[in-house]
Amino acid sequence: MLLKRKEFIQLGSLATASLMLPKFLKAFERPAMVPPGNKVMVILQLSGGNDGLNTVIPVRNDIYYKVRPKLGITKDKALALTDEVGLHPALTELKELYDDGSLGILNSVGYPNPDRSHFRSMDIWQSASNSNEYVYTGWIGRYLDAQCSGCDKPTQALEIDDVLSMALKGDHIKGLAIKDPQRLFNTSNEKYFKDVTASHPVADSERPVDYLYKTMAETMSSADYIFKQSRLHPTTTVYPKTEIGNSLKTIASLIFSDINTKVYYLSLGSFDTHVAQDGQQNRLFTDMSAAISAFVNDLKSNNRFQDVMLMTFSEFGRRVSQNASGGTDHGTANNMFFVSGGLQQKGLLNPMPDLADLQYGDLKHQVDFKNVYATMLNKWLGTDDQKILGKKYEYLNFI
Repeated sequence: MLLKRKEFIQLGSLATASLMLPKFLKAFERPAMVPPGNKVMVILQLSGGNDGLNTVIPVRNDIYYKVRPKLGITKDKALALTDEVGLHPALTELKELYDDGSLGILNSVGYPNPDRSHFRSMDIWQSASNSNEYVYTGWIGRYLDAQCSGCDKPTQALEIDDVLSMALKGDHIKGLAIKDPQRLFNTSNEKYFKDVTASHPVADSERPVDYLYKTMAETMSSADYIFKQSRLHPTTTVYPKTEIGNSLKTIASLIFSDINTKVYYLSLGSFDTHVAQDGQQNRLFTDMSAAISAFVNDLKSNNRFQDVMLMTFSEFGRRVSQNASGGTDHGTANNMFFVSGGLQQKGLLNPMPDLADLQYGDLKHQVDFKNVYATMLNKWLGTDDQKILGKKYEYLNFI
């Protein structure tokens, strides 16, 4: 049976870029036990530009309430971290993690010459590039390129989504976007797809159609493996019936399995709150906080919390002043959360933003996000951060 290019494109989810599986994943078809203490990084992208000032709140800062007369969260509503700082009231479970030493908060993270475009700023964060350069590979993708070059036990990155983000795309190796292991397994086992791959001989040709057939064959051969691994140690923890709850439940089951995955990537949004920010941020934070709490409890009960690090980021923060629509507009620097049993520094990791020293009404960044990446790559994943990021960045001390 000969398959035309147009028909191939119409195959649906199996033919999308989200299922472009790296070649090295076939190596996982042989047993690969996860050693005790194997470090795992979970990256949670807060898409749309989360308002950091209403996330980690300067509850005794007069400037904050002056420029946000309606949007500012009062001290009596905020969840007190210190006399000066509170958390958004919907982040009740994260407050508990702060209290037990499982949460680190890094303020004023950004980069020089910030861009206020969602797409451009997200590209900068995902590629770990400077704002004046264009890089078309992601920092996790380059980690895969470096980690899996010539090694007999390659590592893998999974994004819990239908579309693969640039962050996981390397020059030679890409992560895999997969919303649900069972859905991928069921799709790949449909008779039509099996007939398609069986009709096309394996070839090393560089022709696009051969590449597409080969990609489909590799995806199908690995779908069964991923699905079976996800069922080896299914979690019994009850997670919220939300999208982020389901995603973290899937990640937990994979962490507890024998699959040797180092990086998981997921997103939550949209935090683009130009209008009616209170309700939207509250809904998203309620879902996020409850899901992270279930995830942490799951990791603890399975003795994995010490070697799993969940890290949040957003492409930018919001402007310091509220707008006229009950929201905030695109800003610059922002905060990041780190959740793990392996933190060396906990709580507030650095000073709060200086609201008296702004640039064009926006926060000045005090920490380059690439220092965070370098720290995670070197101290957590144990790899050559300089090779991946292109230059040497100073490490931080939270791990």
